[in-house]
Amino acid sequence: MNIHCDKLRIRFLTLNVTQRTLCVAAGALAALLVLGGCAAGNYREQADETAAAVIHEKQMEALGRAEPIEIEPPADTLRRRLLMGQDLQYSAPASLGAKNLEPIEHWPKDDYLEEDIFENVPMVPWEAGESLKLSLTNALKVAARNNRDYQSSKEEVFRSALQLDLARDAFRNTFVGRVEGVISTDGGGADRVTGIEGGGIAGVSRRLKSGAELTTRIGLDLVKMLNPNQASSRALFADASIFVPLLRGAGRHIVAEPLTQAERNVVYEIYDFERFKRAFAVQVASEYLSTLQAVDRVENAEENYKGLVASARRARRLADAGQLSPVQVDQAIQDEYRSRDGWISARQSLERSLDSFKTLLGLPTDAMIELDRGELERLAESARQVAEAEAELERGLPDGAVPPADAPVVLVEPDPGEAGPMELEESLAIKLAFENRLDLRIAQGTVYDAQRRVVVAADGLRAEISLLGSAAVGEGRSLGSAGLANSDRLDFEKGRYSALLTLDLPFERTSEMVSYRDSLIQMERAIRSLQALEDNIKLQVRNQLRDMIESREGLRIQARAVELARRRVRSTNLYLQAGRVEIRDALEAQEALLSAQNALTTALVNYRIAELEFQRDLDLLQITPEGLWEEFDPGTLNNSAGS
Repeated sequence: MNIHCDKLRIRFLTLNVTQRTLCVAAGALAALLVLGGCAAGNYREQADETAAAVIHEKQMEALGRAEPIEIEPPADTLRRRLLMGQDLQYSAPASLGAKNLEPIEHWPKDDYLEEDIFENVPMVPWEAGESLKLSLTNALKVAARNNRDYQSSKEEVFRSALQLDLARDAFRNTFVGRVEGVISTDGGGADRVTGIEGGGIAGVSRRLKSGAELTTRIGLDLVKMLNPNQASSRALFADASIFVPLLRGAGRHIVAEPLTQAERNVVYEIYDFERFKRAFAVQVASEYLSTLQAVDRVENAEENYKGLVASARRARRLADAGQLSPVQVDQAIQDEYRSRDGWISARQSLERSLDSFKTLLGLPTDAMIELDRGELERLAESARQVAEAEAELERGLPDGAVPPADAPVVLVEPDPGEAGPMELEESLAIKLAFENRLDLRIAQGTVYDAQRRVVVAADGLRAEISLLGSAAVGEGRSLGSAGLANSDRLDFEKGRYSALLTLDLPFERTSEMVSYRDSLIQMERAIRSLQALEDNIKLQVRNQLRDMIESREGLRIQARAVELARRRVRSTNLYLQAGRVEIRDALEAQEALLSAQNALTTALVNYRIAELEFQRDLDLLQITPEGLWEEFDPGTLNNSAGS
């Protein structure tokens, strides 16, 4: 008999029963000790390999592509590096990761995460003691590796894969092996009887997807008396049985239903993870841009504060020269105070946004990070182009182009020709959503799952007819049969055979009746959920298209408003020095410029986020294993139509 444990092999030789019966029990005990000592680590590795194979199989089935889903974090996470490198506070070793935990008593494996699965993956460039500089691309990478919800979502896919393997295991060959050795003494009779009983049994069982269950066993009993007569005996025996349901509970569609559902659950989890990745990437980008927007607000508030300080100084000089009243000086000073309050408020708002963003990335909230201002500059470049185009249009207007005040007012609708690349035609956008939305596939699959549950519940209402067959050859040995002759061969002619047919009539099916009716209700609920999701998808698509139109027009308006506000500040300052306007006009012009600048940044960010959310809601945004996105190219639709 051979027992394997990783690379360790222990061999027990077949021994002469009359000489070494005790070795059977000793060998069994040694095997248990060896297997028990090495099982945990090997089983973890086996579970990882099994789950990885299942996930790869189901990803190809669900998505047509596969990517690794690793659930073990690296030993040296970015969070840990920041805590150590920036000398940040933490409460316990667990904050640094599992690798830093002290193994507790009876810990099954002390080399957990000994190998760093991410050791060849480049980390974000960073030197200890310095601020971590993050571009949007690096922020997406960091979030995919450090965010706790992202990790939990991956683990749900992994767990569903293990549950599928467990469901498959119900239809695999199940092997059983047992070795026993017992020494006993019986003094209840006229003579004290002492002896050793030993033996082993090996068997295999399997459940078929048709419902049949097969079981076979073969065993050997060994008996040795320790009395003066030294009597001994051995015997070989075997048995087999088969159970076949013929009506209720029969058929692959009934028996394998848990397996079918487990297979589909893995696909659903993969769909959920894909949607989570897309929503998460858009969330990271949204908060990144919103934080940059807060940076821009601080800069605008700072410039406004400086401008109002200068205005207050100018007002004092004009008042000293007798060109400005004390009331207007007080107005300038009051606005200076108000601008200081706004500047401080903007700085604190930025700090709150940064802390929230660091939490989203899975980094310590007190870590020092810096965002790439260039991301907002690239968006602002498009605003400058819009403003220049609008200014060129105004300069090209002929004299007298402004109609009389009493002329009819004709409102101009947003020009579809100025739409961005993501502003698709509504019916096409809905069509793409229906084709690509993974949650819609889940809802459609849930309806099919509910239909199958109706079939299973209806099967439970039927009568139960079962066939049981069994066969046994040979017999075991005990101390009472120690003197019998050895039986080393199986004599099938002397076997014991039986067959049993049972019929359970469906007189009492109250529980099954309730389950059947409930399954029909659940199916109707699944249908309503699908219908509601379809309507919500249409609503989301229509709203996203409206948001992009609103943001696009707001961007054009605010670009022109900023240019106008700048001209107004310049002119009012000149007029103020010439004594042609009051200080209130200059202060209002400065306030209007600040408001227009903030509104322009908001419009820029809103339009970009609306584009990303539109791709997210149509499930068109592809996310790589590193957490980066690959945006949808609307040009592929034109190419497809042309071909």
